Amino acid sequence: MKKSVLITGSSSGLGLDAALGLRERGWRVFASCRKPQDCEVLRAQGFDAPLLDYADPASITSGLAEVLATTGGTLDALYNNGAYACPGLVEDLPRGALEEIYQTNLFGVHDLTRQVIPVMRAQGHGRIVNCSSVLGLVTLPWRGAYVSTKFALEGLTDTLRIEMRGTGIDIILLEPGPITSKIRENAIPHFEKWIDWENAHRRNDYETLRDRLYTASGPDPFELPASACTKRLIHAFESRRPRARYYVTKPTWIMGNLRRILPTRALDWVISKA
Repeated sequence: MKKSVLITGSSSGLGLDAALGLRERGWRVFASCRKPQDCEVLRAQGFDAPLLDYADPASITSGLAEVLATTGGTLDALYNNGAYACPGLVEDLPRGALEEIYQTNLFGVHDLTRQVIPVMRAQGHGRIVNCSSVLGLVTLPWRGAYVSTKFALEGLTDTLRIEMRGTGIDIILLEPGPITSKIRENAIPHFEKWIDWENAHRRNDYETLRDRLYTASGPDPFELPASACTKRLIHAFESRRPRARYYVTKPTWIMGNLRRILPTRALDWVISKA
């Protein structure tokens, strides 16, 4: 039988590339999306595409049930990939913005993971990869909401990895830096919904952020295609002894090392110059 994998956030970017790459390697891929129309597009490409929205607990349960009904109750791997950003200064982030982003970037990931663990425990094996970020290691201005969810995901994942020792279930972190995706484009509705930048104390500072959000530009320095993450994901799922964490792109390696060796104030200075 083919090994099976459930991927969230498969409509584009990292999730879609992972779905295509793993299917090419013979995996039975369940490429989930949160929008019905995106699921239909993937089904037209031959994928099993359950509807699964991290912000909707009922869809997490029903989406996983659809997968297990197809596989006969087993699942070899889970890739928790879905997430979004809500850019803005921390002082301008309303509580509702944080509650909403945590529902998707953390609570939904946790809910799905908790439901998958009993399945993997019953079969005696499994791999769970949580997609974090270089922004789960260090911060950058304007990204406080997203950064805080990834810091929380890192802590939850590290703890779960230790707790799962000896169970046959491997818990793994994927930590990309700049990767070609639609995360900036997808952040615009959340920025417009939650950030009252026109009445902000630092209104003029938002011109730089808005230009970055709304103006098409070339790739960021060191930006890599989504396939760079898929390459690491394949190793995480297929190697006999997967690593606990996988850095992707030079900025992740650089910032991961600087975090270990620099005093906090020195690291703050480096980041402020980035």
